[in-house]
Order: sequence, then structure tokens, then C-alpha cells
Amino acid sequence: MLIYLLGMRLFIFLLLSSALFCIGAGVDDLRKAAEQGITEAQCKLGVMYDTGQGVPEDDVEAVKWYRKAAEQGIAEAQCNLGFMYDTGQGVAEDEVEAVKWYRKAADQGYADAQYNLGSSYANGQGVAQHGVMAYMWWNLAAAQGDEGAKRNKGILSERMTREQIDEAQQLSREWLAKRQK
Repeated sequence: MLIYLLGMRLFIFLLLSSALFCIGAGVDDLRKAAEQGITEAQCKLGVMYDTGQGVPEDDVEAVKWYRKAAEQGIAEAQCNLGFMYDTGQGVAEDEVEAVKWYRKAADQGYADAQYNLGSSYANGQGVAQHGVMAYMWWNLAAAQGDEGAKRNKGILSERMTREQIDEAQQLSREWLAKRQK
């Protein structure tokens, strides 16, 4: 029965994906899907409210939908929710809470969150300042093509010892190895 239910959820998701996202269904249809727990619809609705795309911009509403998707493990929503906390948009500014959400997304390999987490470590925002950890997260984001991470890693490396860079690169390799298991 569980497999049947999971299969049905996947079928419904695929059906909604093509109906809602490919042909651009209305906000009401997207909201219905989000209210039914379709995480991708929740995240998309959060983005729409965050950017004012198709709806009036509303940071509180964006946070509401990001949180629903983030709590179900959607990395994009986790990163976006972290950013909302980082900037105080729709919620009280809270760098520690921002780092919590960035880490959840970064641990899933989401490059934007890895970049943001690296920045948090570099600036000591929400975590203790730690150049090795900043380099590690930027290194991981850079490996996925994030240009800002490549640039920041290069700048940071000029202030690091060879041993610190080696440590950060080793931590990056260990993180990747854990993820491949």
C-alpha cells in the first residue's frame, strides 16, 4: 500500500509539474498544489511572493511557503529561507537561523547555499569566523561552477597559509566522499 501511495504521489507530482510549470498555470492552481503538500509548488510559490512574479511581493508570505518546502527537505527553499533570515526579509534578522538553513541546503550539495555558508564563515555571521571552513564551502560551490565562490576562494587563499589551504581542501574531499556513499 505504501509503494502504491508513493507511486500515486509521484504520478500526481509529474502531472502537476507538466500542468503547472510547463504551461504556466495560474497562481490559484499553484496555491492548491502547494496547500496539498506538493513541495515543488510550495517552493515556487515562495519564489513568486519573494520576487513579486505574478503576485504582489510579500516577504511574509514568501517565508511561509519557503518554510513549508524547506521543512520537507527542498534545498532551494532551505537556501532561500536562510537568505530571508540573513537579510531580515519577512522575518526578524537572525544570522544563526540563516546558517542553520544554509547548512541544510549546503549538505545536500546546493551550490548557492554552499556559497552563502562560506560567506557566513568568512565574515563570522551566525558562526565563528573560520577561514578554513569558508574556503571549504567556497571550494565545493566553485567545483559546481559558482563564479563568486571561485573569486572569493582566490582572495581568501592569499591570506591563508599553505597548511590551512591543504586542510580546507582535505575537508572538501572528505565531504564529497561522504556524499558519494
